[in-house]
Order: sequence, then structure tokens, then C-alpha cells
Amino acid sequence: MRDFRKLKIWEQGIVIVKEIYKISQKLPSDEKFGLKSQITRAAVSVPSNIAEGSSRNSEVEFKRFLEIAMGSLFELETQLIIIEQLNLIKSEDLKSIFELIATEGKMINGLISTIKNN
Repeated sequence: MRDFRKLKIWEQGIVIVKEIYKISQKLPSDEKFGLKSQITRAAVSVPSNIAEGSSRNSEVEFKRFLEIAMGSLFELETQLIIIEQLNLIKSEDLKSIFELIATEGKMINGLISTIKNN
């Protein structure tokens, strides 16, 4: 069992959640139960799955939760692309979150690769 609080990928996931909540406040109020809800749930899912996976006793199980976290990250990115293409938020306002997501994806993939190779 790992202490998820010491994992950089978990810390980065928390940063993403905070940024997504800031972004969600910029969405129109009629998106409260639509994209706003979707992006916050997908964002929260990333560090949550990392934390849950870290509690597992096997590397295979931990890897599976990392894969789920990666899926949530892709889901989040897709939803942000939709928000951008619908012109709900300006592209320049999303640039930094896309960079955070890319970094998190590389970190998760790196850990998955490390687990596969052990």
C-alpha cells in the first residue's frame, strides 16, 4: 500500500481539479447539469482513482486504477474541447489546463509503464 498523498500524479490531479472548478464557474448557468457537472466529475475522478488504486495490494490492481484515471483524463480533455468548440470559454483561457492535462497524462503513462516493466 502506498501513501497516495506523496504521489506527484495525485498532487497534479488535485491541481487539475482546482483549475477545473475555476473554469466551471465561467460556464453559463444553463450548463449546471450538463458540461459543468461532467467536467467536475471527470476531474475529481482522476486523483480519486489514483488514491483508490494506491490502496490496492497488487501492482496489477494499481495499474488498472491508473488506467481508469487516464480514461477520466481523456474524458475531461474531450469535454474541454467541446466547451472550446462551442465557444463557451475562450481558447486562451483553456490553454493552461490543456497543458496540465498533458503533463498529468505523461506522468500517469510513465507510472503505468514502470509497473508493466517490473
